[in-house]
Amino acid sequence: MLTVFGSLAFDTIRTPKKTTKDALGGAAAYAAVSAGHFTSIGLVAASGSDITTDHKKTLGRYANLDGLAVLPGKMFRYDGRYDDTLSTRTTLKTELNVLADFEPSLPDRYRASRFAYLANNDPDQNLALLKEFDNVKFSMCDTIDFWIAEKRPSVIKMIKNVDALVINDEEARLLTKEYNLLKCAKKITKMCGVSYIIIKKGEHGSLLFHKDEIASAPAYPVEQVNDPTGAGDAFAGAVMGHLASRKKKITFEGLKKSMAYGNVMGSFAVQGYGLGGLLRIKNKKEIHKRVQAYSKASLTVGS
Repeated sequence: MLTVFGSLAFDTIRTPKKTTKDALGGAAAYAAVSAGHFTSIGLVAASGSDITTDHKKTLGRYANLDGLAVLPGKMFRYDGRYDDTLSTRTTLKTELNVLADFEPSLPDRYRASRFAYLANNDPDQNLALLKEFDNVKFSMCDTIDFWIAEKRPSVIKMIKNVDALVINDEEARLLTKEYNLLKCAKKITKMCGVSYIIIKKGEHGSLLFHKDEIASAPAYPVEQVNDPTGAGDAFAGAVMGHLASRKKKITFEGLKKSMAYGNVMGSFAVQGYGLGGLLRIKNKKEIHKRVQAYSKASLTVGS
């Protein structure tokens, strides 16, 4: 089982073509739905009492919900607007609501999970939850600029306690105060001792660093991007979900293969609005077909 800990949200996303109001989103939703196409998922997240039965049914199609805490009050809400190029998003409003006082805990059935993905939560919460697992084989965390600015020592401590870090290019530069991404990776390794570092570069794909090895995984090209929201979380969820499904020793080559699946799931995500692009995937054949096309165009991957 892969346990995913992250936020659930009602998102209002404004793009040049469409505004989607109060749609189910959040890092946990994107990561769990994406990863759920590959392996069994245990979800740890908080929702408000305004979550609907349909929302829970949607999440329940991809993840076990024993770790979903439905709390009195409103769901975390986010409101943001993309520019005409869909490359820049401006936050208009954020309401923490039930997330403000949420104290996550691990259900007993999740303690045996061999894989754990800790999304861009409070790093202290991620650390506390990580300690509740019995025997995690591979763990990966994400972070955001807010935590790097507000809780830098905790972010560094969190990274020291996981096997892999996934982070976008801007956040890697903020964390290290370096610009060159190779220098960023080297500095993170020196500071934190983490084995694997994945730096996301949006539409330009991602980079994988491990000791002296470097790999580049280009983004899967799509003609029509509708909504980039959650693409990075879909990527990370798929990387972890595919790793968990392989049931093999974690290696540099294995992570490269899983990153190909991550980039493909990110491509499905951006073609819809909100979770729509991921929810429209009918079966694994659609995913594998796109991975095969990706393989021919970029790098050799396996199933």
